[in-house]
Amino acid sequence: MSKVDSSVGFDCRQAFADELEKMAREDSRIVAVCNDSVGSSNLGAFKKAFPNRLVNVGIAEQNMVGVAAGLANAGMRPFVCAASPFLTGRALEQIKADVVYSNFPVVLCGMSPGMAYAELGPTHHSIEDLAWTRAIGDLTVAVPADPDETRATMRWALKSGRPCFMRIGRTKVPAVSREGVSFEPGKFVTLREGKDVTIIAAGTMVARALDAASFLSEGGIEARVINAASIKPVDVQTVVAAAKETKGIVTVEEAIVYGGLGSAISEVVVQTHPTRMRILGVTGLAPTGSTNFLFEYFGLTGPGIAKAALELIENA
Repeated sequence: MSKVDSSVGFDCRQAFADELEKMAREDSRIVAVCNDSVGSSNLGAFKKAFPNRLVNVGIAEQNMVGVAAGLANAGMRPFVCAASPFLTGRALEQIKADVVYSNFPVVLCGMSPGMAYAELGPTHHSIEDLAWTRAIGDLTVAVPADPDETRATMRWALKSGRPCFMRIGRTKVPAVSREGVSFEPGKFVTLREGKDVTIIAAGTMVARALDAASFLSEGGIEARVINAASIKPVDVQTVVAAAKETKGIVTVEEAIVYGGLGSAISEVVVQTHPTRMRILGVTGLAPTGSTNFLFEYFGLTGPGIAKAALELIENA
């Protein structure tokens, strides 16, 4: 893939809701658990179709995760749906102790992550969720880039029978996945080949990384673009190849730069094949403003990513 149609955007939350309803018709073990977020999680149709398989605990995130762990212990397959800052920030202990420590098959679905809540400010921005969940052992962390990858990740999570945290984006994104996309933990997808620099992105940033590669190509710079849907585990082999074969790596994430994708790639690089890196993301508590304003503010745009990649190459 060399170029995406950025004029067409898709809502991954709608893809999630449609797929969850479809999966629930196929598997009677599936149950949705939420925190008074039927509307924001798009669970209205699920509630109507399966009124006895949706548990709304109210605004009580710790109880929500504890209830999901209990349902999993009883043989159910809970999908926990809540705004990501509150699912991870308020229930982190329950995620660790009730779900992961017991290795229960609970799918933790962080809705509207990153800076999707824009004007609601830092209390609603979910920029630390990747660092927090990545630090919990044996918890797979997934960040799908578009609706097809969202559906594929859900299917994998159900089949795996393991605890998983996945981010479900609110910001509309263009389709970037190839036909027949699948999710495999520890496996990245190279969307564009390039020999000069590598851009590794996740979630909403993947399409923007492809835009950056197009900008760079106009100046004769060929950028390799990699979709890192699996934040944990990471694809060590693909990262090492990028470090060896290009002049440096730029990582891009809609998250705090401490502990997320950039940190994960850095951990691989310094232990295998050290190379120059730039880690693009949120550098502190974000100001209040529209999502597009915030993306511009932190340089998380096609031109912003291209500028960082060019600086990396020029200073190599």
